[in-house]
Amino acid sequence: MKKLHKLIGIGALALTLTACTTNPITGRSSLQLANNQEIAAMALQQYKETLSKAKVLKGTTAAKSVQNVGLRIKNAANNYYRSIGREADVASYQWEFNLIEDKSINAWAMPGGKVAVYTGILPITRTDTGLAVVMGHEISHALAGHGNERISQAMAAQYGGAILGGAISNGQMASIFQQVYPIGAQVALMKYGRSQELEADEMGLYLMAMAGYDPRQATPFWERMEAASNGQRPPEFLSTHPNPENRRADLDKNMPKALEYYKKSGGKL
Repeated sequence: MKKLHKLIGIGALALTLTACTTNPITGRSSLQLANNQEIAAMALQQYKETLSKAKVLKGTTAAKSVQNVGLRIKNAANNYYRSIGREADVASYQWEFNLIEDKSINAWAMPGGKVAVYTGILPITRTDTGLAVVMGHEISHALAGHGNERISQAMAAQYGGAILGGAISNGQMASIFQQVYPIGAQVALMKYGRSQELEADEMGLYLMAMAGYDPRQATPFWERMEAASNGQRPPEFLSTHPNPENRRADLDKNMPKALEYYKKSGGKL
C-alpha cells in the first residue's frame, strides 16, 4: 500500500510538472489539467444561455464602445503573443464582446473569449479608457486560463489520483464546470481567487497599455469602484478582489512596465 501511495505521489508530481502553464506576460505559473476545448465548449453553451435571458444592447454608443475597446485589447494581445512566437496560445479564442442592460456593477469573461459588460458599471468606467481597465482585466482572466486553473483545483480536490488515468467522466467535468461557473447566476458569474485577480490586474494593465490606453487611469478607476460601495457591501465585481491597499501597491509596482508598453503603442507620457 505504501508503494502504491508513493507511485501515485510520483505520478501526481509528474502530472503537475507537465500540466504547469506559464503566463508569458506576467511569468506566473499555474496548474491547468483540463482540456481547453472542452471548457470553451461548455463556456459557449452557458454564455448563450445567459445572453438568452438578458437584454443585450446592440448599436448604442455604449455597446459600440464595448465592442471597440474589446477588439483593440484583443488585437494588442494577439500582436504580443505573435511577437514572442506564441500565437498558437491564442489561436483558438473566439472573442465576443457584449453589453448587457443590468444595473449590477459587474463584468466577466468566460473561457474561450466570451465577454460581457453590464451597464451598471459604465457610470464608473466613464470613458473608453476606464472601460479598458475593466475589459483588460476580464480578457486577462480568459487569456491566463484562470477558468482552467479553477477547474483543475476542483478536479484535484474532488478526484485526486483519479485524474492521473483520465478517469473523470464528461458528467463529472460538467459538474465541476457548473460549480466554478454556476448556471443562471446573474451577478459575479466567475469566482476567482485573489492570486488570479492580482494577475488579471497586472496583465490587464499591460494589455490596455499595449492597446494604446493610458494605464495611469487604472488607479482612478479602482478608486471609483471602491467609492461605489459607500461603506456597504462592495460591488460584485470586487467580491473576490484584493483589498484596495494591496491593489494600489501592485499598480504602483507594475506601472513603469505598463508605461513602457504604452509608449511603444504610441501613447504620450
